[in-house]
Amino acid sequence: MKKTFILILAVVLLLSMLSAVAEDRISAEGPVKVSYLGPEGTYTEEAAQFWFRNGETLIPKATVNDAITDVLTGDADFAVIPQENTLGGAVVNYVDALIAAEDAYVVGEVVLPISQTLMGVPGTKLDEIKIVFSHVQGLTQSATWRAEHLPDADAMEMSSTAAAASYVAETGDKTLAAVAAPGAARLYGLEVLAENVQISDANKTRFYVLSSRPLKEAGLTRAVFVVTCEGSWIDDILVRAHDAGLETVSLHDRPEGSFLGKYHYVLEVACDAGITDAQIEAVSELEGVRFAGCFNAAEK
Repeated sequence: MKKTFILILAVVLLLSMLSAVAEDRISAEGPVKVSYLGPEGTYTEEAAQFWFRNGETLIPKATVNDAITDVLTGDADFAVIPQENTLGGAVVNYVDALIAAEDAYVVGEVVLPISQTLMGVPGTKLDEIKIVFSHVQGLTQSATWRAEHLPDADAMEMSSTAAAASYVAETGDKTLAAVAAPGAARLYGLEVLAENVQISDANKTRFYVLSSRPLKEAGLTRAVFVVTCEGSWIDDILVRAHDAGLETVSLHDRPEGSFLGKYHYVLEVACDAGITDAQIEAVSELEGVRFAGCFNAAEK
């Protein structure tokens, strides 16, 4: 009997050691991969670089949907996407992408100061510029400056600020300019023609870090819920969150699509003492509410 017990114990210990080795092998399978709205030189890349500082592999993607899809398929561990800007408001296409990604969770938030820069082919003069390219947010944020300094120049929307800079560099045309992040000028060999062309120095953008699994750590101070309901019901959700001790940080609405007056909402809440499971349950138990992650926020 004693020999049998020792044999069983030895087998159990061996299996435990093999399991530990397997876990180490799994955790060591290459660097963490992070998809983000590219190309290189976007503000989203800057936000990703700020959040991930331990040698993670950053993968630029053509669209936010592509970045999120990488997370959902396992091709990336995380995705970084823009959500809201101080001056331009919610980036509605990206809010829609978050709403549609039912199996993605917010696990982090970056608030990034935005310094919009006008750039062009080296030697370009302001009075030569006929078209300014940028993301819709870059065009919105620079509208006042452009109206004063480039009143005759047209505006053309691009998929990202970096894509605008890249396009201007490729054309080599001095009648074209881009509004983009300062780093894009260095990256694409353009000349900075004017700095800080945004409406306000308080210009900031909120970015979400997404994963296919929610964080379950204690002490996380932010949470996001996706709510689908008629407009008259959102007050009930907000009151429930308030009564649970949660403070509303932001609320964005998008049409649900089935009939007028019904919306998707993205609700971000905060609790400095740390959000509890009981608070999450108090809100997510309501009809039409989906918990979309708990996280901490950091500002650069």
